[in-house]
Amino acid sequence: MIKPVVSVIISTYNSPEWLKKTLWGYEYQLFKDFELVIADDGSNSATKEIINLFKDKFKYPIQHIWHEDIGFRKSLIINKAIISCNADYLLMTDGDCIPRNDFVSVHVKFAKKGFFLSGGAIRLPMSTSRLIGYKDVKHQKAFDLTWLRDNGLENKPLKNLKLTKNKKTSQFMNMISPSNASWNGGNASGWKEDILAINGMDERMQYGGQDRELGERLLNYGLKGLQVRYSAVVVHLEHARGYASQESINKNKEIRKKTRKDKKIWTEFGIKK
Repeated sequence: MIKPVVSVIISTYNSPEWLKKTLWGYEYQLFKDFELVIADDGSNSATKEIINLFKDKFKYPIQHIWHEDIGFRKSLIINKAIISCNADYLLMTDGDCIPRNDFVSVHVKFAKKGFFLSGGAIRLPMSTSRLIGYKDVKHQKAFDLTWLRDNGLENKPLKNLKLTKNKKTSQFMNMISPSNASWNGGNASGWKEDILAINGMDERMQYGGQDRELGERLLNYGLKGLQVRYSAVVVHLEHARGYASQESINKNKEIRKKTRKDKKIWTEFGIKK
């Protein structure tokens, strides 16, 4: 196998219809030299069937990394996916984030040693999420602000500037954005060697900030976050969050607090035990 330039890790769990829409987005990427590594936290056979359909028509490799469903173990399955990635550069996203056709190319363009990239997302209401079809992704209507507003997207001029096609505008907004350049699990990328150097995801982490904790250790390791939230575009499909609990969020906050206070780089609960 020829090593791809990028490994795109897509996390998913029992959301085959949303994953299908997400994979449509990768079907039409302008940059082609990548593999997909689907980190599946125990989905049933419906997800496997969707992936197999795409395996037959995609020109690039798709790996399906799966483990048994015994509860929320997203951090663990992402670590398994990291190990399986063949590229030196990793792009992490979710199976409910449809990428614009320049998504991978933007991450490749801005990839830089000593940095990780921090992207954002346009969050869609459920009605719009359900409405998006294959042709809307193929012809990029799903990323057209007028079309989205006509079909339910709330009019928030500043936030919706993420959908701008003007490169000068997007670069300017990246520079002045008040948001921290944090590691956002739905849209972030970095070098595999850096992620391995901090031992990947902390597998104690449940829902609520496990991706941010990874980024905080990368910062402690000496990397800097580079803002691309107005350049690397995904639309985020709405969904239920039955796995979320205040208990898990509080637990994660404590782990993150210790990571920042102690300037931790390595987690003892990551890839290497």
